[in-house]
Amino acid sequence: MTAASGARVLGLDTLVGLQRRLRAPGTPHRLPVPDGMSAPLGCDAVAVPPILGQQVLPRLPRVGCVYADEAHWWWIVPSDSDYAMDWPAPARYAAGAVLPDSPHVPGLLYRPDGEVPYTPPIPLYLAVCRLTGTTPAWSRPISA
Repeated sequence: MTAASGARVLGLDTLVGLQRRLRAPGTPHRLPVPDGMSAPLGCDAVAVPPILGQQVLPRLPRVGCVYADEAHWWWIVPSDSDYAMDWPAPARYAAGAVLPDSPHVPGLLYRPDGEVPYTPPIPLYLAVCRLTGTTPAWSRPISA
């Protein structure tokens, strides 16, 4: 989008995304998209502790790229997969797949066949909610 003067105008989605990425403290690392794959929807990541990751994996109908280090399993999801989803603790959501305060980039634990790195976010969210005993955000009663 450009303004009448020819200058580029940033949309609200772009500005919100930039603001979220600026909040990451420390020395950030970004999860890489493996060679031969593309991320047309952008990348965010969801982290869970390894014990929870081992329980989530068999519950998913399709799995994208999963990275692991000593403390977390990281699932690549499309950008803005936190929209209308309040990821329950101990899950952590990382906009831009930027891992703040991570001493190194986690290793690739699982790479799917195909060209995109994504795990579908809704089945991942529902599996994490189920295993943590959390009611999904859209199922909670609304208080006035």
